[in-house]
Amino acid sequence: MNPAHGVDGGRLWQSLMEMATVGPIPGGGSGRLALTDLDAAGRALFSRWCAEAGLALETDAIGNLFARREGLDPALPPVVLGSHLDTQPSGGRFDGVYGVLAALEVVRSLNDAGERTRRPIEIAVWMNEEGARYSPPMMGSGVFTGRFTAAEVENAVAQDGARLGDDLDRLGWRGPRPASLAAHPMAAYFEAHIEQGPVLEAEGLAFGVVTGARGQRWFDAVVKGREAHAGPTPMPLRKDALVAAAKLVLEIERIGAAHGAEACATVGILDVEPHSRNVIPGVCRMSVDLRHPETAELDAMAAELHAAARALGQNGIAVEIADFWSFPVIRFDDALVGRVREAAAARGLAMRDIVSGAGHDAVYLSMAVPTAMLFIPCVGGISHNPAEAVDPGHAATGCAVLYDAALATANAA
Repeated sequence: MNPAHGVDGGRLWQSLMEMATVGPIPGGGSGRLALTDLDAAGRALFSRWCAEAGLALETDAIGNLFARREGLDPALPPVVLGSHLDTQPSGGRFDGVYGVLAALEVVRSLNDAGERTRRPIEIAVWMNEEGARYSPPMMGSGVFTGRFTAAEVENAVAQDGARLGDDLDRLGWRGPRPASLAAHPMAAYFEAHIEQGPVLEAEGLAFGVVTGARGQRWFDAVVKGREAHAGPTPMPLRKDALVAAAKLVLEIERIGAAHGAEACATVGILDVEPHSRNVIPGVCRMSVDLRHPETAELDAMAAELHAAARALGQNGIAVEIADFWSFPVIRFDDALVGRVREAAAARGLAMRDIVSGAGHDAVYLSMAVPTAMLFIPCVGGISHNPAEAVDPGHAATGCAVLYDAALATANAA
């Protein structure tokens, strides 16, 4: 690795481990739910590092944080690198955090090398990517790119009853600049991330060139039957919402298995009412998450879900399916993807093209800004789990590719 165009992998790893001390949880993970005091503490640590690196910090009106390294031509739109610092309740140390701190290491390494770039380089920390406390996910990047209105997001209510706009005020995260691309133009966006899947590790590869993301459709399903006493009510006369919901869960599993290896179908939430041992359930509420990298297949999966709901809705059982959130199949910018691929090849990395199965802020950014992503392997493909782990060498090489791609883009005519 050319030391003039290298990164300090040890410094990157040290920063990752220090950030993990903010909100530590059993099992070695991190718990920094969005817009909590722990989320703020993580930002404060990152902000201190940015100030030490000579970066100018600014928060926009919806709580997205930007750290700017000025370019030779400050009038040019910046090249932006970023991800998020919030986590799942029982999250790992690398999901999102790796992208933010790899971006910081790129800037630190540019400083070390005395490298000036034509365009400014900025690091973005997007507000509430995970969607664990406030749902849906990717709120900060969603407002920035016009996918949500600011009012929709500010009026969101958390599982603990808090209102997002009130949290912004409490934390002092409302900046003066509007949260929009019109107010904050960008030349390009790069996001480095752990794969959150097992493919790269299983194939013995050090790097993934992300070409796009699976489309996602989330639904809320409500199954309604009739509450009745569990003892006196004969089996043939029951209208058990949970039994019908169980059939729907199995049908959702079948839909996922029927549409190829790239399809995913998941029920992550299942609530039963009235939640009593000796009452036949009258209502069940569940989440449904469908994903596929091909639009036609995703459309077919959604159609089969609705057909299954109609088939179950009889004999005193009603099934309602409502749209909750979605984004389409994503294709990242060919030129930027090519630049990432070339940088990885120049570093001699064993790699492959890969489609992201998860949503990321890069998904929304790609709808408005030329965007690319890069993946490093994660151990066992495990994420959203305290056991989430990566190899320090992979973290360093992924960061080195980010450095090369960002530098080339920032200096491009």
